[in-house]
Amino acid sequence: MPMNLDFRGRRVLVTAGTKGIGKAVVALLKQQGATVIATARHIPTETIADAFVAADLTTLKGCELVAEAVQKYLGGVDIIVHIAGGSTAPGGGFAALSEEEWQQELNLNLLSAVRLDRALLPGMLVQQDGVIIHVTSIQREMPLPESTTGYAAAKAALSAYSKSLSKEVSPKGVRVVRVAPGWVETEASVAMAERLAEQAGTDYEGGKQIIMNALGGIPLGRPSKPFEVANLIVFLASSYAATITGTEYVIDGGTIPTV
Repeated sequence: MPMNLDFRGRRVLVTAGTKGIGKAVVALLKQQGATVIATARHIPTETIADAFVAADLTTLKGCELVAEAVQKYLGGVDIIVHIAGGSTAPGGGFAALSEEEWQQELNLNLLSAVRLDRALLPGMLVQQDGVIIHVTSIQREMPLPESTTGYAAAKAALSAYSKSLSKEVSPKGVRVVRVAPGWVETEASVAMAERLAEQAGTDYEGGKQIIMNALGGIPLGRPSKPFEVANLIVFLASSYAATITGTEYVIDGGTIPTV
């Protein structure tokens, strides 16, 4: 990133901060001088964050544990980058989604953000300063009915919640912004491409092509890299983006085919 983004003195929480986009965001924020606390379900072998909290954000208790750690280690927070999300739901369309699987999708992709905001946003309002970035997904606009109905519905709800929240708190000094990635070449997506490649009797590039075809194609010809998404997120969290709030930024290589 060519701009010198000064995050010195800024206290940041990054959820899902040990792999993929989250790991890249933590690295870039640290490079720019921020004090960062990262979360994930499991303790990593190494992290460059200033503090780490192992917590399951699909539960109310896990969110409360993170909020308590933020107060303990940072004394509050200036920026929240909420990246935690994903899906473990089976394929098979709507009939394959049980009550438990629907609840899991909502807990991870919507309610974890709601609960953390509810715990940490009051402190931002007191200081009349802060940034909340929710990572949504292009799936909210182009769900895949075979496999991502629950995930896409939860991300759509997160987007609507974020917009409403921005209208409420932006006049009080807190910006709320959404970032919607398309396919990103994270560790998990690499493993998926390799698995598909093996099933199809092709190589990794062939596996990537299978995924791109399922998405209807990526005009840019490749997925995003985690550091590319991190560049966008960190810019939006910076003072350079001081008048950006309430909107969503898509980073998908042109995957969404409509205006």
